[in-house]
Amino acid sequence: MSESPSLADVLVFPYLNHAASMFEEKYASREDLDNGMRFGCGLPRGPLTVIDELGLETVRDALDARFAETGDPRHQPNAAFERLIADGRTGKAAGKGFYTYEGDEVVADDLTPSTGGGGAAREVEAVGVVGSGTMATGMVEVFATSGFPVTYVARSQEKVDAVAAKIAKNLTRKVDKGRMEQADADAVLGRLTGSLERESLADVDLVVEAIAEEIGIKNQLFADLDRICKDGAVLATTTSSLSIADLAARTKRPQDVVGMHFFNPAPVMKLVEVIDQEHTGQDVLDTVVELCKRTRKVPVRCSDRAGFIVNALLFPYLNDAIKAHEAGSSLDEIDAAITAGYGYPMGPFALLDVVGNDVALAIEEELLAEFGHESLTPAPLLREVVAAGKLGRKTGEGFRSY
Repeated sequence: MSESPSLADVLVFPYLNHAASMFEEKYASREDLDNGMRFGCGLPRGPLTVIDELGLETVRDALDARFAETGDPRHQPNAAFERLIADGRTGKAAGKGFYTYEGDEVVADDLTPSTGGGGAAREVEAVGVVGSGTMATGMVEVFATSGFPVTYVARSQEKVDAVAAKIAKNLTRKVDKGRMEQADADAVLGRLTGSLERESLADVDLVVEAIAEEIGIKNQLFADLDRICKDGAVLATTTSSLSIADLAARTKRPQDVVGMHFFNPAPVMKLVEVIDQEHTGQDVLDTVVELCKRTRKVPVRCSDRAGFIVNALLFPYLNDAIKAHEAGSSLDEIDAAITAGYGYPMGPFALLDVVGNDVALAIEEELLAEFGHESLTPAPLLREVVAAGKLGRKTGEGFRSY
């Protein structure tokens, strides 16, 4: 399976086990887990599909051996393995594992989600965005390109103008490459309304914020949105690190508050994690899922806890790769083992330098605080490169130099 199968498996199998545990505890559906990693990380196959291809008994036995060696609870096979194996669901070769197969094709079974929307979604005709950074600008472009009038709010006229200029530049590039007609680009720009006042969001049907990840600032924003936005408006956040339930508690309408976590760059990345908190209404979830589809995104559903789907699965694997390097494996050896063994588009160190090592450290600290497993402790080497300012491609040096 790989030039260095033991190294690749040591890194990948705990990730597969974690995905199985998310499925078993019903944190997310098998389809959403797999789509999250395919469309959020560009992986060729999702983790549960990989387990089915390898065989549940093969993965279970490898995890068992690793658990006996390390005692790390992340290596202890999740109960899903024994439950499915006992039911004869041993993988693709048997015709059923996490999925059901006819030949090479996945076929519908009792766990296949309904394609019907249930008719509960609220009408969304106008969208609001709060923020002017890279993520906010990308979301404005996504919504406007999909035909929605967008009101976006920034802190200064300079920032308002910068959002429009960035989108205009992106659209011009598409026109120059023959991917968009000039008239369509002009129509997109015509749907933009920039503002300095949050009160301009009074009539939008859904507003999503992408401001600084500081709880005090976001708390005040949600209190303002609660006061300003019309009844029935959906209040969404792109936060990847703060409690959505805490933000909802700042409003008198927690049923309208939901997570809508885009991935950077928003106009390019297909995935959106749709996150419910305790009080989120089903109609609000249906509304956001439908909106994602209207903007040609792939929505995946999960609940409000650190890491959601993608970060919770991805970053422990990246942390394990750093620890493997600390133990003596070279950067090139590790990256090659993963790309050759599992067909990932890039190895963990190439990916870390793209994501940013400071971002990786912050996320890993959040996961450690949430789940408490000692093995989630950020690798000492990661702390060292961040302290040295080696943050990745954005600084010209990370684990490698650029």
